[in-house]
Amino acid sequence: ANAGEKPTERETPAQAGTRDKMAVKPAPEAKTFPQRAATTPSPQPSQPQRPKPQVFQGKDERGEGGRPAGTQGPAPTVRPGPIGKPVQGGGAFTAEGGLPPAPDPALIKSTDSGPLPVVAADGRTPLLVYARPYAATGRPRIAVIVGSLGLSQATTVAAIQQLPGGVTLAFAPYGRNLQDYVNQARAAGHEVLLQVPMEPMDYPTNDPGPHTLLTSLTINHNLKRLDWLLGRFAGYVGVVNFMGGRFTAAESHVLPILEALRDRGLMFLDARASSSSVANSIAGKIGLTIAVNDRVVDAIASRAAIDARLLELERLASASGGAIGIGFPYPVTIERLAQWTRVMGDRGYDLVPISALADHQEARP
Repeated sequence: ANAGEKPTERETPAQAGTRDKMAVKPAPEAKTFPQRAATTPSPQPSQPQRPKPQVFQGKDERGEGGRPAGTQGPAPTVRPGPIGKPVQGGGAFTAEGGLPPAPDPALIKSTDSGPLPVVAADGRTPLLVYARPYAATGRPRIAVIVGSLGLSQATTVAAIQQLPGGVTLAFAPYGRNLQDYVNQARAAGHEVLLQVPMEPMDYPTNDPGPHTLLTSLTINHNLKRLDWLLGRFAGYVGVVNFMGGRFTAAESHVLPILEALRDRGLMFLDARASSSSVANSIAGKIGLTIAVNDRVVDAIASRAAIDARLLELERLASASGGAIGIGFPYPVTIERLAQWTRVMGDRGYDLVPISALADHQEARP
């Protein structure tokens, strides 16, 4: 499954398996959050000031790559990370309240692998330009990322249309028409990430696909695979790992990848596929913009379990100023997120894009 490096439109067994895992059995009804009629959010300022962010590190409470682990895990533990230089975004809303279509011609370079992100001649980066604006309010901030999009039209459109623009969307590299989906997402106000498949602990039994970054490959081979992945579409502020328990724990392999992301003006979201991940410590050494996941909100894909995880994010955000959660585009996840985001403002929390909780750490010895 991992032999070829050429882009292909044919669905691989790994992609088909990912599609099959999208289905969720009906879950028992559980109403945790009060019902409130949906309202149209007011446009936010086009030149907001970003808050002073933190790196948030939650316990590893999930299966590989955030897949449902079958157990809910222990109570939340707050472990706020160091505060670094805040990310100052240059993105802006359109007159319709969405985000401009990608790409910005100054931020891409045409290659055999596709349009690769680059830092513009004037110093602008994809992270700054493609970020969703956020004006600081002083309230606790929560970022939620829904991943594995682009593989199924129905689930992708549902996430784009049913979730508010403050929810960040992450797209898998193996889908079709990805640029169209991304620009639909941006038009609806969503900040976007690219999912990069990385080697899990049980590879090859669990195979994320033909362009997975592997510890058995040379650095140059992995960098070529990274180029192919980065060239699938434009408009993302950064990368989030898909699986990667083994790869993110191997410093000699993950370091060149993170350096490449830094040099292209991107951020990295560590999904915390393993508690042994070294991504955060490397980021502090090389000056990479990074964020670290706290919770997988649908490790158990039921209404009651998802609602409980969302309440954990609230408690984490209240204690440390912010929290990050990742989920899959299960129908039940989209349903509970849509309900929760309608009332979280009344509960005293801001829904923010992932860039608003990214922490730029200056390079140090």
